[in-house]
Amino acid sequence: MLVRIITGIIGITAAAFVIQTGGVVFAGFTLLLMLLAWFEYVRAFSERGMGIALVTGFIALAAMWYAAWQKPELLALACPLIVLVMLLESVLMRGSTSIMDALASGAGLIYIGFPFTCLLQLRGMLPETVFSTEISSFTFGCAFVWIMFIGTWASDTFAYFTGTAIGRHKLCPSISPNKTIEGFMGSVIGTTAVVAGLGYYLNLPLQEMAVLGLLIAIFATLGDLVESVAKRYVGIKDSGNIIPGHGGVWDRFDSVLFTAPLVFYFVQFVNLLGK
Repeated sequence: MLVRIITGIIGITAAAFVIQTGGVVFAGFTLLLMLLAWFEYVRAFSERGMGIALVTGFIALAAMWYAAWQKPELLALACPLIVLVMLLESVLMRGSTSIMDALASGAGLIYIGFPFTCLLQLRGMLPETVFSTEISSFTFGCAFVWIMFIGTWASDTFAYFTGTAIGRHKLCPSISPNKTIEGFMGSVIGTTAVVAGLGYYLNLPLQEMAVLGLLIAIFATLGDLVESVAKRYVGIKDSGNIIPGHGGVWDRFDSVLFTAPLVFYFVQFVNLLGK
Protein backbone atom coordinates (compact mmCIF):
# COMPACT_ATOMS: atom_id res chain seq x y z
CA MET A 1 0.00 0.00 0.00
CA LEU A 2 2.85 2.39 0.85
CA VAL A 3 4.43 1.79 -2.56
CA ARG A 4 1.06 2.43 -4.20
CA ILE A 5 0.62 5.73 -2.32
CA ILE A 6 4.16 6.95 -3.07
CA THR A 7 3.81 6.04 -6.74
CA GLY A 8 0.44 7.79 -6.85
CA ILE A 9 1.88 11.01 -5.40
CA ILE A 10 4.77 10.96 -7.88
CA GLY A 11 2.36 10.23 -10.72
CA ILE A 12 0.01 13.08 -9.83
CA THR A 13 2.94 15.51 -9.53
CA ALA A 14 4.27 14.46 -12.93
CA ALA A 15 0.78 14.64 -14.45
CA ALA A 16 0.30 18.16 -13.09
CA PHE A 17 3.56 19.32 -14.67
CA VAL A 18 2.78 17.73 -18.03
CA ILE A 19 -0.83 18.93 -18.19
CA GLN A 20 0.00 22.49 -17.15
CA THR A 21 3.00 22.73 -19.50
CA GLY A 22 1.14 21.47 -22.55
CA GLY A 23 2.73 21.86 -25.96
CA VAL A 24 5.48 19.47 -26.99
CA VAL A 25 5.81 18.10 -23.44
CA PHE A 26 2.16 17.02 -23.31
CA ALA A 27 2.30 15.72 -26.88
CA GLY A 28 5.46 13.73 -26.16
CA PHE A 29 4.03 12.11 -23.03
CA THR A 30 0.83 11.29 -24.90
CA LEU A 31 2.85 9.45 -27.54
CA LEU A 32 4.90 7.63 -24.89
CA LEU A 33 1.81 6.44 -23.00
CA MET A 34 0.12 5.39 -26.24
CA LEU A 35 3.09 3.27 -27.31
CA LEU A 36 3.50 1.70 -23.85
CA ALA A 37 -0.19 0.80 -23.72
CA TRP A 38 0.08 -0.77 -27.19
CA PHE A 39 3.11 -2.82 -26.12
CA GLU A 40 1.14 -4.13 -23.13
CA TYR A 41 -1.86 -4.90 -25.35
CA VAL A 42 0.30 -6.88 -27.77
CA ARG A 43 2.05 -8.75 -24.97
CA ALA A 44 -1.28 -9.56 -23.31
CA PHE A 45 -2.79 -11.12 -26.44
CA SER A 46 0.40 -13.04 -27.11
CA GLU A 47 -0.60 -15.06 -24.04
CA ARG A 48 -3.34 -16.52 -26.24
CA GLY A 49 -0.88 -17.22 -29.05
CA MET A 50 -2.07 -14.27 -31.15
CA GLY A 51 0.40 -12.45 -33.39
CA ILE A 52 -0.57 -8.81 -32.96
CA ALA A 53 1.36 -6.42 -35.23
CA LEU A 54 3.75 -4.82 -32.73
CA VAL A 55 6.06 -2.82 -35.02
CA THR A 56 3.40 -1.96 -37.59
CA GLY A 57 1.24 -0.87 -34.67
CA PHE A 58 3.95 1.44 -33.36
CA ILE A 59 4.19 3.07 -36.79
CA ALA A 60 0.40 3.37 -37.09
CA LEU A 61 0.06 4.93 -33.65
CA ALA A 62 2.84 7.40 -34.39
CA ALA A 63 0.99 8.38 -37.58
CA MET A 64 -2.26 8.86 -35.65
CA TRP A 65 -0.43 10.91 -33.02
CA TYR A 66 1.20 13.14 -35.64
CA ALA A 67 -2.10 13.68 -37.41
CA ALA A 68 -3.85 14.62 -34.16
CA TRP A 69 -1.07 17.03 -33.18
CA GLN A 70 -0.23 18.66 -36.49
CA LYS A 71 -2.90 17.73 -39.04
CA PRO A 72 -6.20 16.93 -37.24
CA GLU A 73 -8.08 17.00 -40.52
CA LEU A 74 -6.16 13.87 -41.59
CA LEU A 75 -7.15 11.84 -38.52
CA ALA A 76 -10.50 10.82 -40.02
CA LEU A 77 -8.56 9.34 -42.93
CA ALA A 78 -5.78 7.81 -40.84
CA CYS A 79 -8.00 5.66 -38.60
CA PRO A 80 -9.84 3.64 -41.30
CA LEU A 81 -6.66 3.44 -43.38
CA ILE A 82 -4.80 1.86 -40.47
CA VAL A 83 -7.53 -0.77 -40.03
CA LEU A 84 -7.39 -1.58 -43.76
CA VAL A 85 -3.60 -1.98 -43.59
CA MET A 86 -3.97 -4.36 -40.66
CA LEU A 87 -6.49 -6.44 -42.61
CA LEU A 88 -4.22 -6.52 -45.66
CA GLU A 89 -1.49 -8.03 -43.49
CA SER A 90 -3.63 -11.16 -43.20
CA VAL A 91 -3.47 -11.40 -46.99
CA LEU A 92 0.14 -10.40 -47.61
CA MET A 93 1.50 -12.31 -44.61
CA ARG A 94 -1.07 -15.08 -44.45
CA GLY A 95 1.55 -17.57 -43.33
CA SER A 96 2.17 -15.72 -40.04
CA THR A 97 -0.82 -13.39 -39.61
CA SER A 98 -4.33 -14.80 -39.35
CA ILE A 99 -7.50 -12.82 -39.95
CA MET A 100 -8.17 -12.88 -36.20
CA ASP A 101 -4.71 -11.44 -35.56
CA ALA A 102 -5.42 -8.68 -38.07
CA LEU A 103 -8.84 -7.92 -36.57
CA ALA A 104 -7.38 -7.78 -33.04
CA SER A 105 -4.60 -5.51 -34.29
CA GLY A 106 -6.96 -3.10 -36.05
CA ALA A 107 -9.42 -2.98 -33.18
CA GLY A 108 -6.62 -2.53 -30.66
CA LEU A 109 -5.05 0.36 -32.55
CA ILE A 110 -8.36 2.25 -32.59
CA TYR A 111 -9.15 1.26 -28.99
CA ILE A 112 -5.80 2.56 -27.73
CA GLY A 113 -4.78 5.13 -30.30
CA PHE A 114 -7.96 7.10 -30.88
CA PRO A 115 -8.58 8.06 -27.21
CA PHE A 116 -5.03 9.38 -26.85
CA THR A 117 -5.45 11.46 -30.00
CA CYS A 118 -8.66 12.88 -28.48
CA LEU A 119 -6.73 13.71 -25.31
CA LEU A 120 -4.03 15.48 -27.33
CA GLN A 121 -6.57 17.49 -29.30
CA LEU A 122 -8.54 18.33 -26.15
CA ARG A 123 -5.45 19.88 -24.52
CA GLY A 124 -5.01 22.23 -27.48
CA MET A 125 -8.62 23.43 -27.68
CA LEU A 126 -9.45 27.16 -27.41
CA PRO A 127 -6.07 28.37 -26.07
CA GLU A 128 -7.38 31.95 -26.13
CA THR A 129 -10.04 31.11 -23.50
CA VAL A 130 -8.46 31.26 -20.04
CA PHE A 131 -9.95 30.48 -16.63
CA SER A 132 -8.19 32.44 -13.89
CA THR A 133 -8.39 30.95 -10.40
CA GLU A 134 -6.65 31.30 -7.05
CA ILE A 135 -4.60 28.20 -7.86
CA SER A 136 -3.49 28.99 -11.39
CA SER A 137 -4.68 30.01 -14.82
CA PHE A 138 -6.02 27.32 -17.14
CA THR A 139 -6.71 27.47 -20.83
CA PHE A 140 -9.97 25.86 -21.91
CA GLY A 141 -8.26 22.69 -23.10
CA CYS A 142 -6.06 22.43 -20.03
CA ALA A 143 -9.07 22.87 -17.73
CA PHE A 144 -11.02 20.10 -19.44
CA VAL A 145 -8.10 17.71 -19.43
CA TRP A 146 -8.05 18.23 -15.65
CA ILE A 147 -11.83 17.80 -15.45
CA MET A 148 -11.57 14.57 -17.43
CA PHE A 149 -8.83 13.13 -15.22
CA ILE A 150 -10.32 14.31 -11.92
CA GLY A 151 -13.74 13.00 -12.95
CA THR A 152 -12.27 9.64 -13.95
CA TRP A 153 -10.28 9.35 -10.70
CA ALA A 154 -13.36 10.39 -8.72
CA SER A 155 -15.41 7.69 -10.42
CA ASP A 156 -12.92 5.00 -9.44
CA THR A 157 -12.52 6.35 -5.90
CA PHE A 158 -16.22 6.70 -5.11
CA ALA A 159 -16.95 3.29 -6.60
CA TYR A 160 -14.26 1.65 -4.48
CA PHE A 161 -15.15 3.22 -1.15
CA THR A 162 -18.91 2.98 -1.60
CA GLY A 163 -18.65 -0.62 -2.77
CA THR A 164 -16.36 -1.50 0.13
CA ALA A 165 -18.68 0.12 2.67
CA ILE A 166 -22.14 -0.95 1.52
CA GLY A 167 -21.70 -3.05 -1.61
CA ARG A 168 -23.96 -6.10 -1.60
CA HIS A 169 -25.21 -6.66 -5.14
CA LYS A 170 -22.74 -7.61 -7.88
CA LEU A 171 -22.66 -5.42 -10.97
CA CYS A 172 -20.95 -7.81 -13.43
CA PRO A 173 -19.77 -10.83 -11.43
CA SER A 174 -18.59 -12.80 -14.46
CA ILE A 175 -16.34 -9.92 -15.57
CA SER A 176 -15.33 -8.05 -12.42
CA PRO A 177 -16.44 -9.82 -9.21
CA ASN A 178 -15.52 -6.89 -6.95
CA LYS A 179 -17.73 -4.33 -8.66
CA THR A 180 -21.13 -3.74 -7.08
CA ILE A 181 -24.27 -1.88 -8.04
CA GLU A 182 -23.94 0.20 -4.87
CA GLY A 183 -20.37 1.09 -5.81
CA PHE A 184 -21.49 2.13 -9.27
CA MET A 185 -24.24 4.33 -7.85
CA GLY A 186 -21.74 5.90 -5.46
CA SER A 187 -19.52 6.57 -8.48
CA VAL A 188 -22.38 8.20 -10.40
CA ILE A 189 -23.46 10.45 -7.51
CA GLY A 190 -19.93 11.34 -6.42
CA THR A 191 -18.56 12.02 -9.90
CA THR A 192 -21.57 14.09 -10.87
CA ALA A 193 -21.09 16.22 -7.74
CA VAL A 194 -17.32 16.58 -8.29
CA VAL A 195 -17.58 17.62 -11.93
CA ALA A 196 -20.47 19.99 -11.18
CA GLY A 197 -18.33 21.46 -8.39
CA LEU A 198 -15.46 21.99 -10.80
CA GLY A 199 -17.91 23.65 -13.17
CA TYR A 200 -19.07 25.98 -10.41
CA TYR A 201 -15.44 26.79 -9.56
CA LEU A 202 -14.73 27.70 -13.20
CA ASN A 203 -18.04 29.51 -13.68
CA LEU A 204 -19.34 26.96 -16.17
CA PRO A 205 -23.04 25.98 -16.51
CA LEU A 206 -23.89 23.60 -13.66
CA GLN A 207 -26.54 21.55 -15.44
CA GLU A 208 -24.31 20.73 -18.39
CA MET A 209 -21.34 19.98 -16.12
CA ALA A 210 -23.49 17.69 -13.97
CA VAL A 211 -24.51 15.79 -17.10
CA LEU A 212 -20.82 15.52 -18.04
CA GLY A 213 -20.04 14.14 -14.58
CA LEU A 214 -22.79 11.56 -14.91
CA LEU A 215 -21.49 10.47 -18.31
CA ILE A 216 -17.89 10.30 -17.09
CA ALA A 217 -18.95 7.91 -14.30
CA ILE A 218 -20.75 5.66 -16.79
CA PHE A 219 -17.98 5.72 -19.40
CA ALA A 220 -15.22 5.23 -16.83
CA THR A 221 -16.98 2.11 -15.54
CA LEU A 222 -17.43 0.79 -19.07
CA GLY A 223 -13.75 1.39 -19.84
CA ASP A 224 -12.73 -0.53 -16.75
CA LEU A 225 -15.03 -3.42 -17.62
CA VAL A 226 -13.75 -3.63 -21.19
CA GLU A 227 -10.18 -4.05 -19.98
CA SER A 228 -11.38 -6.61 -17.43
CA VAL A 229 -12.99 -8.64 -20.24
CA ALA A 230 -9.76 -8.49 -22.24
CA LYS A 231 -7.59 -9.51 -19.29
CA ARG A 232 -9.89 -12.42 -18.43
CA TYR A 233 -9.75 -13.55 -22.04
CA VAL A 234 -5.94 -13.62 -22.11
CA GLY A 235 -5.64 -14.81 -18.51
CA ILE A 236 -3.60 -12.05 -16.87
CA LYS A 237 -4.12 -9.99 -13.71
CA ASP A 238 -2.23 -6.83 -14.70
CA SER A 239 -1.22 -5.55 -18.11
CA GLY A 240 2.28 -4.73 -16.83
CA ASN A 241 4.34 -3.62 -13.85
CA ILE A 242 5.87 -0.39 -15.11
CA ILE A 243 4.00 1.60 -12.43
CA PRO A 244 4.88 0.09 -9.02
CA GLY A 245 1.77 -0.83 -7.09
CA HIS A 246 -0.52 0.16 -9.97
CA GLY A 247 0.25 -2.30 -12.76
CA GLY A 248 0.74 -1.14 -16.32
CA VAL A 249 -0.19 1.88 -18.42
CA TRP A 250 -3.19 0.05 -19.86
CA ASP A 251 -4.36 -0.70 -16.29
CA ARG A 252 -4.11 2.94 -15.25
CA PHE A 253 -5.67 4.38 -18.40
CA ASP A 254 -8.39 1.81 -19.11
CA SER A 255 -11.13 4.22 -18.03
CA VAL A 256 -9.45 7.19 -19.74
CA LEU A 257 -9.67 5.30 -23.03
CA PHE A 258 -13.43 5.86 -22.77
CA THR A 259 -13.65 9.18 -20.93
CA ALA A 260 -11.14 11.11 -23.08
CA PRO A 261 -13.20 10.78 -26.30
CA LEU A 262 -16.36 11.49 -24.30
CA VAL A 263 -15.06 14.80 -22.93
CA PHE A 264 -13.47 15.77 -26.26
CA TYR A 265 -16.76 15.45 -28.13
CA PHE A 266 -18.92 16.74 -25.28
CA VAL A 267 -17.16 20.12 -25.21
CA GLN A 268 -17.53 20.41 -28.99
CA PHE A 269 -21.25 19.73 -29.13
CA VAL A 270 -22.41 21.32 -25.86
CA ASN A 271 -22.22 25.08 -25.45
CA LEU A 272 -20.33 25.61 -22.20
CA LEU A 273 -19.17 29.18 -22.76
CA GLY A 274 -22.50 30.82 -23.55
CA LYS A 275 -21.30 32.07 -26.90
